Amino acid sequence: MQYLDFEQPIADLEKKIDELQEISVDDEVLKPEIDRLRKKADQLRESIFTNLTRWQRVQLARHPERPYTLDYIERITEDFIEMHGDRYHSDDKAIVGGLATIAGQSVMIMGHQKGRDTKSRQYRNFGMANPEGYRKAYRLMKLAEKFGIPVVTLLDTPGAFPGLEAEERGQAEAIAKNLKMMAVLEVPILSIVIGEGASGGAIGIGMGNEVYMMENTWYSVIAPESCSSILWKTWDYKEQAASALKPTAKDLLELNVIDGIIPEPLGGAHRDYEKAAEAVKNQIIKSLKKLKKLKVDKLIDQRVEKYASMGDWEVASGKKD
Repeated sequence: MQYLDFEQPIADLEKKIDELQEISVDDEVLKPEIDRLRKKADQLRESIFTNLTRWQRVQLARHPERPYTLDYIERITEDFIEMHGDRYHSDDKAIVGGLATIAGQSVMIMGHQKGRDTKSRQYRNFGMANPEGYRKAYRLMKLAEKFGIPVVTLLDTPGAFPGLEAEERGQAEAIAKNLKMMAVLEVPILSIVIGEGASGGAIGIGMGNEVYMMENTWYSVIAPESCSSILWKTWDYKEQAASALKPTAKDLLELNVIDGIIPEPLGGAHRDYEKAAEAVKNQIIKSLKKLKKLKVDKLIDQRVEKYASMGDWEVASGKKD
C-alpha cells in the first residue's frame, strides 16, 4: 500500500501493527495491544478523511493504486467484449470500450484507462486520449444508438493529449464532434468520474443525462497545477488554485454540475476495489432503470436542458449611464 503525505500518521500505526503481528508468538499476548492500535488507526483514518482539503482529494484521485476503468469493468460487467479502432487512423489505448451486460442490462461501456507501471503508462499514454480515442468513442456510441443500448462512460484523465500530432489530426474537432453527437444521442448516457476529470479530455466522452462523481475525485476545466502556473507563473500555489477552482464532488454537487456523489471505502477506492465497484454498479443500475423510462424526445430534451441551465449569468440592458 502506498501512502500519501497526509496519510503518514496512519502509515506509522499500520506499520507498528504489522511489526507486532510478525513478532507475536502467542496471539493472546499481543492481541489487546494490536486491537487497540487498530481501533486507533480506524479513528485516525476517519478523522483525516472526513476533513480532507480540496488538494488532498485531488491527490487521492491520482493515487497510483486507485482502480481504473478496466478494474471496474472486470468487477461490474458480464460478457465484456472490447471493441477497437476508429476506422480512420488507429486504435487509441487511452480509451477502452465495448459491449457488456450489467445485471442483465446490455450497455456500451467505455472510459479512460491509465497504466500501473512505466511500460503500461506509456502504452496507455497516461490516460490522455488522441483524436482517434474520441473518434472510437463516437463510433461506439453511434453503434449503441443503432441497437438501442444505453451508454455508460467512466471518466479518468489528466486531459486530452496536447501533443503536436494530436492537434494535426484534429483533437479539438474530434471532441467538439462528440459533444454535438452526445447532445442528441437517442439512448441514455450515464457518466461517472472515477478519478481525474480534466477539461475537454473528460467531457469529450462525458456529456451524460446524469453525471456522478466518486467521493474522492475532481472535475474541472483545468488542473490545479496548470491553473497555478498561469496565474502565479509557478506550480507552488496549486493548493490555493484547487481551493479556488472548487473541483471536488461536494463542490460540484452544490453548484448543480453533477447529480450525485458515489461513496468510497474509508481511505479511498484503492482500499477496497470490490466495495468501490459495488457502489458504482448500484448507481449504474439505479440510473439506467430511471433513464430507460424516458421517451427519446424527453431524453434528449433533458440532456440539452441539463447543460444549458448550468452556471449563472446576467443579461445586460444595453443602456448607457
